Amino acid sequence: MANELHYGDRIYLQNLYGGDGGYLDVNGGANTAGGQYRVSTATVANRDGASGTWEIVSGSCAATGAAVKSGDIIYLRNLYGGNGGYLDVSGGASSGQQQSGGIYDVTTAYGKDRDGNSSRWQIFDQTSSPGDGLVRFNDTVQLWNTYANCGGFLETNSTSSASGARYDVDTNAYSNRGNTNVTLWKILPAS
Repeated sequence: MANELHYGDRIYLQNLYGGDGGYLDVNGGANTAGGQYRVSTATVANRDGASGTWEIVSGSCAATGAAVKSGDIIYLRNLYGGNGGYLDVSGGASSGQQQSGGIYDVTTAYGKDRDGNSSRWQIFDQTSSPGDGLVRFNDTVQLWNTYANCGGFLETNSTSSASGARYDVDTNAYSNRGNTNVTLWKILPAS
C-alpha cells in the first residue's frame, strides 16, 4: 500500500507533547566529540531548508524500498545541507532533564554508530491499520535508542535556547514521562 513507510523515505517527525511539541530538527553545531548538530524541535517542519527532514535507513541491511516494521532497528539521517548527520546520543542529559528520567543528550553524528550503537533506534508503532506490523505515515511511534542496551526513549524535555527552536531533545528512561506524550512522534511525509 502507498501509505506504508519504506526504507529510503523522507519524513518529518512531529512530537505530540501538548498536541504539538514541534518537529524534530537540527539547529546549530554540536559541542560533543563526534557530534555534528544539536537536535531540538522547531515550530515548523522546514525551519531552515531540510533541517527537519529525515531519511529512514535500515539498521539491519534491509533493502531501500523495503517496508519498515514495528520493532525494526533504524537510523535517521538528517538531510540539512545534503548530510546533516545521523540522529545520535552523545553525553549525558542536562541535570534538569536527569531529574525527570533523562539519560542522554541527542545530537547528530557525522557517521553511523559513532560510539557502538549510539545512532541505532528501535521503532515501535503504537497502532496501525491494518494490524499487520507495518509502520505507516500518520502513525504514532516511539523511538528507543539501543546504545549500551539502554539508550532511552527519544523525547522533548525543557524549552530550547537555540534560535528558532521550541523544545530540547534528549532520551528518557520512561516510555511516557508524566503521561504527557513527550515520547510520542507522528510520522509525516516530507514535502
